[in-house]
Amino acid sequence: MKPALMLAALALVHLAESAHAAELPIFDAHIHYSHDAWSVVPPKQAVEILRGSGVKRALVSSSNDEGTQMLAAEAPDLIVPELRPYRTRADTAGWVRDPAIVTYLEERLRRHSYVAIGEFHLYGADADLPVPRRMVQLARQHGLMLHAHSDADTVERLFAQWPEARILWAHAGFEKAESVRAMLRKHTNLWADLAYRTDYASNGKPLPEWREVFLEFPDRFMLGTDTYVPERWRMVAENARWSREWLKDLPPEVAERIAWKNGDALFGEMVKPKARD
Repeated sequence: MKPALMLAALALVHLAESAHAAELPIFDAHIHYSHDAWSVVPPKQAVEILRGSGVKRALVSSSNDEGTQMLAAEAPDLIVPELRPYRTRADTAGWVRDPAIVTYLEERLRRHSYVAIGEFHLYGADADLPVPRRMVQLARQHGLMLHAHSDADTVERLFAQWPEARILWAHAGFEKAESVRAMLRKHTNLWADLAYRTDYASNGKPLPEWREVFLEFPDRFMLGTDTYVPERWRMVAENARWSREWLKDLPPEVAERIAWKNGDALFGEMVKPKARD
């Protein structure tokens, strides 16, 4: 879609959905604002989309980190910053073997404050390569969460490296309900975002197997949109509306936890900006 048409479409979405801001608040735990979105969805408009959709806070990362910093400067009360180990989208495939990524992470951590490192793509034995290992060390050094787009094997390897790690499992690992339940039972410091996937709910209700997991672990799930391409910014309001619908089928206290309270409890108050030299 051409940038002008994209801007017009997003404006219509914002106007149509602004009424939802007064409904159940949302902590969106999976927002990206990468380099290809900056001109299509300027920072002010991105913030308007989030607020108009009833998002009270958003965990934001970007490729590169300047996108996150622009949104944080525009709305420090709304944006919860995390540091993605990508300078461009091209880093997604090869970052695990690129020592320059370590330099990039170290430089950004010196300049800014974050609550997490991620979302990063990491699978299987790649977790034990030197670059991901150093990333885990940096997270440990700075007391940051790990936001992992990974399989269950990788999550196990990350915990093996750092048993006290706090891990947010992106997309709940794209695993089935019983597999997610088993991982949550095993690891008390594991949380899951539900971004992008919709296979856990149908006809406005969570599927029975997922409902059981939500009720067993009401404090371990968060919502997310995953705006990994600019076009996905049109989905923020729609995802919030759809989430509110299926959350109605859960007990109110559980719905509130998944919608926003877990995110607030996990990440606490906004990190304070680092003092500049």
